[in-house]
Amino acid sequence: MTDIAIEQPIKPDTPKLILRLITIIGIALSLFQLYAAGIKPLGLFYQRPIHLGFILVLCFLIHPLDLKGPWRWPGWLLDAALIVASVVVGLWVPLNIDTIANAIFPRQIDVWIGIMTVIVVLEGARRSVGGVMTIIGAVFVAYAFAGSRGELPWLADFMPGILNHRGYSIERAASQLTLGAEGIFGIPLGVASTFIFVFVLFGAYLEATGAGKFFIDLAYAATGRQRGGPAKAAVVASAGMGSISGSAIANVVTTGAFTIPLMKKLGYRPAQAGGIEAAASTGGQIMPPLMGAGAFLMSEFTQVPYSQIVLISIFPAFLYFGSVYLLVHIAAVKLGMKGLPASELPKVREVMADGWHFLLPLIALVVFLVVGYSPMRVGFYAVLSILAAAGLRAFMRFLAEGPSGKAFAAMMVSAAKLNLSALELGARNAVAVSMACAVAGIIVGVVGLTGLGLKFSAMMLAFSGGNIVLALLLVILASLILGMGLPVTAAYIVLIILVGPALTQEFGVPLLIAHLVVFWYSQDSNVTPPVALAGFAASAISGSKPMETSFQAWKYAKGLYLIPLFMVFNDSIILGGPLHYVLWNGFLAIIALVAFAAMLEGFLFAALSVALRVLLAPAIVLVFWPDFRLELVGVIVMLGVLGLNWSAGRRTAS
Repeated sequence: MTDIAIEQPIKPDTPKLILRLITIIGIALSLFQLYAAGIKPLGLFYQRPIHLGFILVLCFLIHPLDLKGPWRWPGWLLDAALIVASVVVGLWVPLNIDTIANAIFPRQIDVWIGIMTVIVVLEGARRSVGGVMTIIGAVFVAYAFAGSRGELPWLADFMPGILNHRGYSIERAASQLTLGAEGIFGIPLGVASTFIFVFVLFGAYLEATGAGKFFIDLAYAATGRQRGGPAKAAVVASAGMGSISGSAIANVVTTGAFTIPLMKKLGYRPAQAGGIEAAASTGGQIMPPLMGAGAFLMSEFTQVPYSQIVLISIFPAFLYFGSVYLLVHIAAVKLGMKGLPASELPKVREVMADGWHFLLPLIALVVFLVVGYSPMRVGFYAVLSILAAAGLRAFMRFLAEGPSGKAFAAMMVSAAKLNLSALELGARNAVAVSMACAVAGIIVGVVGLTGLGLKFSAMMLAFSGGNIVLALLLVILASLILGMGLPVTAAYIVLIILVGPALTQEFGVPLLIAHLVVFWYSQDSNVTPPVALAGFAASAISGSKPMETSFQAWKYAKGLYLIPLFMVFNDSIILGGPLHYVLWNGFLAIIALVAFAAMLEGFLFAALSVALRVLLAPAIVLVFWPDFRLELVGVIVMLGVLGLNWSAGRRTAS
């Protein structure tokens, strides 16, 4: 799995020389990025190629060819050749930018370097992201050549008529993909080399300074005494940690190591405990202020300020975590669970006293966003703020424990080690998403060259028959299939390139909502069988069967499917409008999710009869209908059923 901030593992038998090279290059990359983010911004044809060169070198050092016996030396020689090629890829465009820009036709040497760039990028993606991403990139390259005037005209015979195009030469494709801002060095890599990297580095600093434990302890202190306390702590901790890590898998292994054993101890079945953790962790990527890599890409694609995307995403993220929290609560009540005793829980005061400084960078981040700084500059200041907060905390401890020369030297050595560790970790964590974005640039370039986006829109319109519900179902299926082999960020990029124009131009979905819907649906591969990556990670911790855990995760993450539908059919919760209209639609979303949770579990305040559960289903559908009278009927039915259930619960309690 290769989400934005999941650490790139290094093989245990890696030679010490390679380990040192990884450290040196990782630190150099992070320092280069900080320089470009906060001191002297660079032009796109300097920043993006140099970033890609660094990332490729790191990729081939971290993921060498693992050949045995007599093939070992040839493998090393190939890796060395790829590393040299990566350096050339990183430096060629910056060193030759004036010549390339002024040339009417690309030089032969530029074409050969372009071909080498595509090959090296596809191989780097194969090693760091997986074979599926490489295959998709290679298929798109082949598609550019498929046509009567292309390098592979015979391929046109295997494509439906609507997909046919004239075909392009190697020179034209290479210049499109590597000599301009519409291919590999386009928007996806541009976002990865600016906004995403600096926030990945911010997350690495938080991880290195122990923020994960602080958020988990704070969640336990706040919710541990309630029914199903550890499960609720998993939801709260995942909301905090997931937004920072940007990876559902990283979130599962970080918070799940603490929450899943305690959920099992309290009485949750192993698969249930793992499913709750997977569903909660997946929500971390839609939780402001960071939202993984998607929000930065969305801002760049839609030209909507990042701060505005963060702001409008707060309520939908609240709805998602609220639905997971409610399902967890219902399960705890049905099982008759109690909370953990106070003696086994940390105290809020003690947790805050020990880790209050972790809140300062998050506050600074939000303040800088509100003021209107660019995301890259915000990330730079966020890194500086966590350095300042960690330094202040260390200095206060130094004073409290008794100042001395030896203690001061130890403090400085510890600070240096922490900084170097975080700089290296940030660079390693950025490899996967940068490689995914580089291959996404190939896809974007080919789509722009061949006009595939418009053709895909026509196909989507034909398959759905103009029905928006069927069109959204096609998006869900496509996201699930892509998610089986792609990380969330890559799946979002590929999907929005292909289905975005259809949603906006053919079905009239506003641009920002189309992006949000695709971004939300791109998360479903983490919790939807048969390939639920977060569910599989949670099953390894809970000791349950992967498929059973995945079905539990799918059950608890139902908000991931319903809330985007609500964005489409009740768009005022995203786009705004008259206050009474926004409040009404917000109320509709809350009551519909509560009713859906009750219908799904057959329980809220007391057991729900089959008849009442059946009655709730059409009422929930009605609130999605853009007609006030039907919405009102749906609300009345839901309030009536839930009111009856509340009365039944009171009678049972008395």
